[in-house]
Amino acid sequence: MSKPSPEVYEAGKGMDAHNKVMREIRSEKDATYDPHEPTRVWIDEDNTPDGVYQSLTIILNTGGCRWARAGGCTMCGYVAESVEGGSVAHDAMMDQIDVCLDHEAENAEEKSGLIKIYTSGSFLDEREVAAETRQAIAETFGDRDRIVVESLPDFVEREKIEDFTEQGLETDVAVGLETATDRVRHDCVNKYFDYEQFVEASAEADAAGAGIKAYLLMKPPFLSEQEAIDDMISSIERCAEHAHTVSMNPCNVQRYTMVDELHFRDGYRPPWLWSVAHVLEETADVDAIVVSDPVGHGSDRGPHNCGECDDRVQRAIKDFDLRQDPSVFEQVTCDCEHTWEAVRERETTFNLPLAR
Repeated sequence: MSKPSPEVYEAGKGMDAHNKVMREIRSEKDATYDPHEPTRVWIDEDNTPDGVYQSLTIILNTGGCRWARAGGCTMCGYVAESVEGGSVAHDAMMDQIDVCLDHEAENAEEKSGLIKIYTSGSFLDEREVAAETRQAIAETFGDRDRIVVESLPDFVEREKIEDFTEQGLETDVAVGLETATDRVRHDCVNKYFDYEQFVEASAEADAAGAGIKAYLLMKPPFLSEQEAIDDMISSIERCAEHAHTVSMNPCNVQRYTMVDELHFRDGYRPPWLWSVAHVLEETADVDAIVVSDPVGHGSDRGPHNCGECDDRVQRAIKDFDLRQDPSVFEQVTCDCEHTWEAVRERETTFNLPLAR
């Protein structure tokens, strides 16, 4: 697997221009964050291979994604929420975990069977989360049923994952693959690795007794609506061979990103919720759980339709996530489907969106 560093990422990768622009955009960030407080924490429900669980989702505040410091992904603004200085001490990280446990105690009647842990980059990158902290977190949640940790393929190593599996936890490694198409991942998302490295990471996780949850990006910049739909259907079908769960993340417009710059100039529209529903219908028979959680749905900067039907379609998507029954989408209609169909037929790559 590749060994990540800004120099390696840029040299000969053809990403110099993207990275230069992304570094300039990210330099506009002026906010600071408390290393003793998590970025976010919330209670939800999630579908897993073992059924639906109450979940505690934690986004730890770390020193930020190593790839983002080189420039990073065109759509990702999470690094803007990271702590200055590139690292967070072990004690401060465990303070964040305590805050999350307090949140759970105050907002849930019982402990969550599923724990999901994310950072602005890779939980398994020891520059972000030290081995000592990773092992302490594994012990803290050793009494739960299942845990998900997020990482780029580079850092997925059997020994790290075994910190969790040896606690008796059903463990999943969530990999931000974005697409199974290397050209789209490189040129539209500005992500450095190839699909084959995702396959290698899935094998490494399997050797540790863990599973893979693949995260895909619906409609990165520079794709038309129909191209994004086609790429997502193909990507889900390919990922289902290596992941038990595929999470389709519709792109939303985050600050300090290239997508934000394009959106400001009317050069990018987030995907239609109809597109999300269509992809879920078309891939309902793959051998994996396929889910989606459109963040910011109904807003101009999030996946949306006309504004009248957004909440209804979002509820249908959430229902599908839990029951995996595509018939839920037959119960939702709106006149704006005709506009969506016209966009799919007429919009072409690199043109401005036909409808906002």
